[in-house]
Amino acid sequence: MKAVILAAGRGSRMQSLTERKPKCLVVLAGRPLLFWQSAALAAAGVDRIAVVLGYRGDMVRSLVPELPVPCVTLENPRWATTNMLSTLHCAAAWIDGEECVISYSDIVYPAGHVRALMSAEQPVALTYDRQWERLWRLRNNGNPLEDAETFQEKNGLLQEIGGKPDNVDQVRGQYMGLLKLTSEGLRIWFDRCRALGTAADLTDMTGFLRLLLSEGAQIGAVPVDGAWCEVDSGGDLECYETALRDGTFSHDWRNRE
Repeated sequence: MKAVILAAGRGSRMQSLTERKPKCLVVLAGRPLLFWQSAALAAAGVDRIAVVLGYRGDMVRSLVPELPVPCVTLENPRWATTNMLSTLHCAAAWIDGEECVISYSDIVYPAGHVRALMSAEQPVALTYDRQWERLWRLRNNGNPLEDAETFQEKNGLLQEIGGKPDNVDQVRGQYMGLLKLTSEGLRIWFDRCRALGTAADLTDMTGFLRLLLSEGAQIGAVPVDGAWCEVDSGGDLECYETALRDGTFSHDWRNRE
């Protein structure tokens, strides 16, 4: 099984933490985010990983030999003016139509979440956290709707994603940033991406998933319960480290299968 880690962006919301290094090298619980991702993917059975680089890619390349599974590096030369959809497109030739797991570079998770995703049968599938509210309250000073997005699924299929919720009932989970594309899913994905033309450069991942849904695509929704987190700001990093030290972090991903 192949996997692609989308690590081209700087992560401007991290401010000084990414002034001299890319977001994927920010350290959480003693290790760079990229280490946690590659270790989880390898433990789940992934044997080939491509990391798509952009901002300060030289720093990531120097770390690659230390990762727990062999990785190749690819480049998004337009990382400063594009987003993750375009970054994934830079890996299309390497993927070469083979079933593939796609991971954001600012999340950590256990191998079990990857294995659950691998079991999905739909051409396009994603993981979502049913215990999202506890994590979002921690990240956002008790306000779970700050920065949350709508998410609805039915019978294992995604129904709605990426809107601005008015209440917690509109959020039945949170998309983690883990996807799986089968060979058919890759064809659907890249055909639609090419059809967008230059608009793909301005289309984010959830926006693209919403587009696929609106056109009738079946997208699998694989539930997980906690044991992951997203590092989107210095505040996220600080509150996670504090909770880990205190032993109170409900979403601790370490030592989980």
